Amino acid sequence: MQLSLIVPVYKEEGNIPEFLRRIRAVLADVTEDYEIIFALDPSPDRTEDVILEARALDARIRLLRFSRRFGQPMATLAGMEYSSGEAAIVMDVDLQDPPELIREMVARWREGYDVVLPQRRERTGEPWVKKVVSAVGYKVINKIANVKIPPNTGDFRLMSRRVVDEVVQLRESDGFLRGMVAVVGFRQIIIPFDRPPRFTGQTNYNRF
Repeated sequence: MQLSLIVPVYKEEGNIPEFLRRIRAVLADVTEDYEIIFALDPSPDRTEDVILEARALDARIRLLRFSRRFGQPMATLAGMEYSSGEAAIVMDVDLQDPPELIREMVARWREGYDVVLPQRRERTGEPWVKKVVSAVGYKVINKIANVKIPPNTGDFRLMSRRVVDEVVQLRESDGFLRGMVAVVGFRQIIIPFDRPPRFTGQTNYNRF
């Protein structure tokens, strides 16, 4: 398996069909050897049904369903643990993480980078309070921590197999992925990008 996509989901029935349409078009240019792992917090809508319907047509789609809601960090780490790709990409399903960026991310990984980290140029559309809290938060973290976390980044990233394995072995119960990846190290590169608006609905996970 060359590439694993790890996609935490909760109440996302309206986003999944368009996500799959766009991601398949991109992956057709990158590799046919992939898996898409949806890590599902139990949802009151048809998110699970939509995934299973897609799974019935494509065995490369996989589903991890939790017994209760554990939240995005644990969903992400579970997807990483069960992934089998030589590289893994963590991304949101709402298309604010542009699938088209995967082409460049995979190209950078093939050049030898273990972590390929998209970084937002601007935090357009966010309330000023959130922008201030985020800026202060990154400054505080980078001042007191032994490792540096680039600002304006999220969980959207590509990681080589060895990075995935090292992060999973940390066995964090409520993992802060950005910090965990920084802790394990390895060679990384940043890709600046402009984040588009959410495709549909309201975000169901808090983002820093």
